[in-house]
Amino acid sequence: MTNYLFTPPVQVTAPIKGSDKVFPVRRIYCIGRNYADHAIEMGHDPDREPPFFFQKNPNNLDFSGSFTYPEKSSNVHYEMELVIAINKGGRNISVENALDHVFGYALGLDMTRRDLQGQMKKMGRPWEIGKAFEKSAPMGEIVPASEVGHLSEGPISLKVNGELKQQGDLNQMIWKTAEMINYLSEYYELAAGDLIMAGTPAGVGSIIKGDLMTGNIAGLGEFNITVV
Repeated sequence: MTNYLFTPPVQVTAPIKGSDKVFPVRRIYCIGRNYADHAIEMGHDPDREPPFFFQKNPNNLDFSGSFTYPEKSSNVHYEMELVIAINKGGRNISVENALDHVFGYALGLDMTRRDLQGQMKKMGRPWEIGKAFEKSAPMGEIVPASEVGHLSEGPISLKVNGELKQQGDLNQMIWKTAEMINYLSEYYELAAGDLIMAGTPAGVGSIIKGDLMTGNIAGLGEFNITVV
């Protein structure tokens, strides 16, 4: 028995649709500006330049159906995203073999303290204070690829209080699922339990307490997240 100085945290897990098993989460990689229209609305060139990633922490995930408005921010944005769940890792994974490493897909939100992120951008500092905070990654259950197939096209959308705010198609992703896995595996050793948040279409905006966010991706259904 390991003699820990203090009790280690409980392993973060994600639910799997139709299973009593759960998915143990290791790392969360998030790609930035992976839809051309979102890149434009954020003031960037949408041309296909090398992708870039930042990370959230496993304990930023939340499956409660609510999002707690964070302190130290007055401009919190929603970003609706496809989440890719990896169940087989490796290095230098080829594009041709990359989808063999995907267990399934889920709905996710990359909640962002946009004001704090903007401050960090101006100062040339990392974004984590705007991205990797408590409950900043609401997520739905993982749907196995064996059930839904590999999602490469289909609508992705987000409504706030019933009003459509974000609407796009998975086929608009600049870097596709296999390409993201290939690129990441050249810089990191991917492993079972890793998640990839695949970017957001245009239409990001702020929320306030009491708002109801409804996300939808074709093949995965929808989830509802209440801002509290």
